[in-house]
Amino acid sequence: MITQSRTDHPETWSAVPARTTLDGHVRSYLARLRGGDMGALPAILGLVVLCAFFSVLRPNFLTAGNFANLFTQGAAVVLIAMGLVFVLLLGEIDLSAGFASGVCAAVLANLLTLQGWPWYLATTAALATGAAIGLVLGFLVAKVGIPSFVVTLAAFLAFQGIMLMLIKGGTTVAVQAAPIVAIENRNLSPLVGWLLAAVAVAGYGVTQLRRYHTRRTRDLATDPLSVVLIRIGGLAAVVGAAVYVLNVERSLNSLISSNRGMPVVVPLIAVLFVALSFVLSRTAYGRHLQAVGGNREAAHRAGISVDRIRISVFVICSSMAAVGGIVAASRFSSVDATTGGSDVLLYAVGAAVIGGTSLFGGKGRVVDAVLGGAVVAVIDNGMGLMDASSGVKYLFTGLVLLLAAGVDALSRRRAAATGNR
Repeated sequence: MITQSRTDHPETWSAVPARTTLDGHVRSYLARLRGGDMGALPAILGLVVLCAFFSVLRPNFLTAGNFANLFTQGAAVVLIAMGLVFVLLLGEIDLSAGFASGVCAAVLANLLTLQGWPWYLATTAALATGAAIGLVLGFLVAKVGIPSFVVTLAAFLAFQGIMLMLIKGGTTVAVQAAPIVAIENRNLSPLVGWLLAAVAVAGYGVTQLRRYHTRRTRDLATDPLSVVLIRIGGLAAVVGAAVYVLNVERSLNSLISSNRGMPVVVPLIAVLFVALSFVLSRTAYGRHLQAVGGNREAAHRAGISVDRIRISVFVICSSMAAVGGIVAASRFSSVDATTGGSDVLLYAVGAAVIGGTSLFGGKGRVVDAVLGGAVVAVIDNGMGLMDASSGVKYLFTGLVLLLAAGVDALSRRRAAATGNR
């Protein structure tokens, strides 16, 4: 049966065979791999290999305590990378995202500790600061016409000075508001963790089954029911295993203090992941964004407001940087001149690219940031357990990033050669 189905770019249509069997789905997937569409496969394989590698060299890598540490250590980078995906989709770059997160964290700490604001007002102000930063950067790029590399490089330098002014010349400002500190330093009860896992799996299952039913009813191309059920079962297995491990007692002496349950930051990341994924894949805005990333001129001729889209992605990116800054402030219960600096930006960009987002624009998903962030967190964590020097960490992470960029370049070349571009 031949049906009409959307391609990667919403402005184009093509006739493709409906996949109604598991065998046909597998053959189609293998054909996409041969055509250069690798998807998230390299990141997943890399994650498996790295986990196996560090597990052999350091058996304590697989402990429940270290598993929980991976979430808290990588949370800020993953959140910033989620925002960077939107910018990279357009073939732009934001070099200021790291220090933008630091500025927003400094605003939070200043208002909380030095001005005595309530935590919810200080948090709102920090998020508004992130959105304002993105609005200014986007305006300079889209309306003034300054290349994003130049604009965000200038912001990268300027934000370091702004941070020093906000925190009085480089002193450390404590963050003691309990709701903020709890994000990275408190756990949910085991029961709440299981309930959230059940809600997440049920929600995903209902969404997938409704989508399958709708497309079948309209005689549109769809994956076979067996594949849909495998996806739901796979998610249930992964989430269930993660919650089980996180609910294991991690305290050395549970009689004195208990340390079990899902870190509070995990559902925060999950909620933002679902929201941003929905925006990118299920809304007109998301389709317009991908159209602009695929072919800016064609999108403009189709009536899409290209400038508005370009500005909006910087607003999203800086807003997510603000969330990352708040999470970083929570982790260390303080903010100083290095917050958001050092390797935060490099790790965030690396996370998005390693996960499968293209530096050339036109290809990227929010899940790429999560998978790539997991790879970066595993490398950083594993190297720390091995007592590797900072030089070795940077070298190893750089090589992984170079490999991911190479896979992306080769995949695009392969796709162009096979006509799947």
